[in-house]
Amino acid sequence: MTRLPVAPKHALGQHFLADPNILRVIERLAELEREDIVLEIGSGLGALTAFLASRVGLVYAVEIDRSLEPHLQAALAGQANVRLIFQDALSLDPSSLDPAPGKLVSNLPYNVAVPILLETIDRMPTIELWCVMVQREIADRLFARPGSKAYGAVSVLVQLAAERAGFHPVSREVFRPRPRVDSALVAFRRRPLPPRWPQVKALVEAAFSHRRKTLPNSLQQAGFCDRERAARALATLGRSPSLRAEELSPHDFLELARLLP
Repeated sequence: MTRLPVAPKHALGQHFLADPNILRVIERLAELEREDIVLEIGSGLGALTAFLASRVGLVYAVEIDRSLEPHLQAALAGQANVRLIFQDALSLDPSSLDPAPGKLVSNLPYNVAVPILLETIDRMPTIELWCVMVQREIADRLFARPGSKAYGAVSVLVQLAAERAGFHPVSREVFRPRPRVDSALVAFRRRPLPPRWPQVKALVEAAFSHRRKTLPNSLQQAGFCDRERAARALATLGRSPSLRAEELSPHDFLELARLLP
């Protein structure tokens, strides 16, 4: 930490990249090209931002911590193709990004990684490829299989919206300060969203809201539909009303959403 120009803010999940070798891995997984327009969330001290700017056409660098501005300005001196945005990424208006980004490449803050991924899937349809550094636990959840401990709502939603394109485990030593958890780079590519996506998303979130309960009970407690209606829909699919959400595949949830309009 003595080598950092600032004291990292634990509340913001700040862990700054300190090993330039990992940038080459990001370049490969993100399939960076000169014409790319890239959105980066959580720019930190600008190591990844400057790297991206040297390889792509335009970088939107979003950072919530205004105290990092002088360090970012210094790191990005002479980089005219970077637009710094000091704002909470979750409140960012996608229409304000013109031209629109086609890729999200970020060392995501640990505490908001999942909401950011889901928000960009929903609200930024121009993003076709994600390459994100996240906690290893989150990385494992994104493409977990049904029935596993890691499988949950984010697994279903990401797998319905995208296909995995790459994965790379990351040592704790590439960060300052050194985190207490492992990390990984995950790359995934957008696929067309299923029909009635808002309802599918609401169903999935309700199904996992009480994951220790049976699926009909969870849906009822979440206010999505009554238990009997959910049980009938499961019976139509040839599934037991006593199963839990983690026993259904992403495709199963699409079929269930079709039966629960």
